[in-house]
Amino acid sequence: MSLHVFGNILTGYGCAANNRGETEGNITTLQKLLWKGQVHTVVSAEAIRWALRYYWQTSGLDSQINRSWDDIKNDHSFKDQNYQAWHPTNPTGKSFLDDDLLGFMDASAGNEESEMMFEIPRRRTELQLQVENAKNKEKSQQALTKFEKAITSLVEARGKLGDAIQEGDEIKIKKLEDNIEKIRKQAGLKSLAIVRRGVLEVSRAISTTPYAGDISFNARSGVKSRTSLYGTEMHATRYQYGFCMTPERLKIKARCLAALDAISSLGEVAGNHSRFLFDFSPESIILRISNDPAPRILYCLADNNGKINAEELARKVKAGDIDKDELIVGGAIAELPEIKDMGVQAVFGGIKEAVKKAQEIIKEKLGLKDESNQG
Repeated sequence: MSLHVFGNILTGYGCAANNRGETEGNITTLQKLLWKGQVHTVVSAEAIRWALRYYWQTSGLDSQINRSWDDIKNDHSFKDQNYQAWHPTNPTGKSFLDDDLLGFMDASAGNEESEMMFEIPRRRTELQLQVENAKNKEKSQQALTKFEKAITSLVEARGKLGDAIQEGDEIKIKKLEDNIEKIRKQAGLKSLAIVRRGVLEVSRAISTTPYAGDISFNARSGVKSRTSLYGTEMHATRYQYGFCMTPERLKIKARCLAALDAISSLGEVAGNHSRFLFDFSPESIILRISNDPAPRILYCLADNNGKINAEELARKVKAGDIDKDELIVGGAIAELPEIKDMGVQAVFGGIKEAVKKAQEIIKEKLGLKDESNQG
């Protein structure tokens, strides 16, 4: 059975403001959802994933990640935008930490570049193998020859299409596009998307308290105009979110250790950082290392008028759905009576201690050396 690593995170109490670029009129808004019958603010899983990658970039692992953030250009830069290590038939080069953990999707599948890099080599290899293994080699060789002729015609047609696009001849463009599609079918080409599902899955972070509608009103500095006044929604709360990963799905299983390091030390996530600072590092953490494929600990903490409780977690342990020996608890909730009554052995006052213990258990169960930085 596979080993699964689950986590539930509770941040410290803080004042959150905008975590995206959306506005309603001159009000900068927070994302919201209806949660247990009341309006709560949320931070997206995408924002948390972005922050994880940025943590690796700024904590000495920049050479190990494919996608880096350029603060000056305000854009991403890639070491390998073609994801060559993940080529389905001819992988080359090294895999990167962030691609392995967070996954990716190459949306360029079906274009000329993807065709030349992935589709044509895949189909050519397929036909060459048929020639090698076929009883009727002459027939298989004819199919390969026909394919090569079709590829020559395809290259010529794409060149003519480029000329037609420059000329702006819409009728000619349509005829050439139809012809290209016909040749592609004759050659047996199929659009090949280069996709990897993320091993590290992250849930949305949801506020532990309902949103009361607080707004701060501000004015831009300098010469005033009718657009100088603006408002910002803000919410004093904690956020709770969860994650899961199956280390055996990684190309390098030890990279799960780097994921835990990032989650335990996460700082700012998303956000309008020029107007607010919200510490997204865990105030409390619950980890579960188990062969059970179901997390069972997501959103298991509750906020009752500012007092956190773990009653739902205790209920599941008492019911036998969660083995208490699979749990590791760290941070402020270590002092909760429910945690003490459950008899959990791995309880730590600090987040880093709890994460370190989890990493030791994972290494032992998977027989790992710390190879999280290898490609």
